[in-house]
Amino acid sequence: MRSDRISGEFRVIIRSISTVPDVLPLDLVWFEFDKVTDRKLRPPLSVSVVAGDTSLENLGIGDTKLINVLWREIDFIVNSAATTRFNERYDVSLNINTFGARNVMLFAKKCERLKMFLHISTAYVTKERKGIITEKFFEHDESLIPKIETENELIKRKLKKLEDTSAPNNMIKVCMKELGMKRANKFGWPNVYSFTKAMGELQIAKLRGSLPVIILRPTIILSTCKEPFPGWIEGIRTMDKLIMSYGNGEIVSLPACLDAAVDAIPGDMVVNAMLATMVTNYSHPNSLLPIYHVGSSSKNTLRFRLISETSYKYFSMHPFTRKDGKLITVRKPIFFSKMFFYSYMVLRYKSPLQVLLVVATLLNSQILKNQYIKHNQTYNHVMLMAKAYMPYTFMFGRFDDTNTEILRMRMNNEDIGDVQF
Repeated sequence: MRSDRISGEFRVIIRSISTVPDVLPLDLVWFEFDKVTDRKLRPPLSVSVVAGDTSLENLGIGDTKLINVLWREIDFIVNSAATTRFNERYDVSLNINTFGARNVMLFAKKCERLKMFLHISTAYVTKERKGIITEKFFEHDESLIPKIETENELIKRKLKKLEDTSAPNNMIKVCMKELGMKRANKFGWPNVYSFTKAMGELQIAKLRGSLPVIILRPTIILSTCKEPFPGWIEGIRTMDKLIMSYGNGEIVSLPACLDAAVDAIPGDMVVNAMLATMVTNYSHPNSLLPIYHVGSSSKNTLRFRLISETSYKYFSMHPFTRKDGKLITVRKPIFFSKMFFYSYMVLRYKSPLQVLLVVATLLNSQILKNQYIKHNQTYNHVMLMAKAYMPYTFMFGRFDDTNTEILRMRMNNEDIGDVQF
């Protein structure tokens, strides 16, 4: 299961960059890993990086010779390409999470020797739910989930309208984010991420035909537990953004229930589960569509209360620093019900901001106008984050992991020692 037991050639497709060649050798790929760990791992593998783009036909690979080689030689495909931002632009999220999944599946169907296709989804494609959420594919009709062609045309019309009015880039960005949230909410999803991932899953199920396909549904992915070392993560995503905003003093109050279940899983455990599902399903083929939840709510439930208390203690001991060098002092966060939160934010922040705008206009004061713009942007940022995270801060459902538990039982003791998930 680990690198010393894997042999063969691996090709990793990454977003095309004009300054890099179509294929990068292993030494260049592994250089970045050396920078984050003192273990100079050099597995006995042939690894290369192929410049491409899953949102494009044939994954954006322009080299015809290379494409034919890939179609002829590929045995396994793992599709983990995604944008995980809850408030991503709708056009970006649809292209990557939905059309990207479709394009990878269409590419897979041309692979002559393909033995398995593993698609990394998210547990939250099943919408906001209570009770036990099972590991099964949810059939959706067009009244519950739209056609991707319809959504694509909607985006094109919106963009054309904005371009015709010479809208600035910032306005286009905001409009695309608002459109994504609006469409997601209309069909019952809390944000554009889970909405477009659900549509992506549907494309996989529709197009797979007789191909052996597995869908892995991780919950909220956090930093690593063990590998390459405890706590390793790149970038700020999902729950991290909420915690960082609190540490920066941007968030003081939040709509949340302290007893809500926050289903989180370390990143390396998700990778371990990916390896285990591929090995087990290759040894025990399944004509159905196996789905695996990889999370913690059914076995080791994390309550939002613990995250709140831990964040307050940490940032009190290790405060962030402002640009002017002053330390940011955090206060204990205040939690409200959904309805009370909106009322509180309007009375406490929005109304004074509107008064500030009126005064700035009457006095024709640019200083006051700049203050209004700055504080109003912060207010809008907080409200957008609150709306995006609310389904998770009031989550009382549990993700059933029966299939994943059976997977653990099938692994022998030696494998379990190496691969924990």
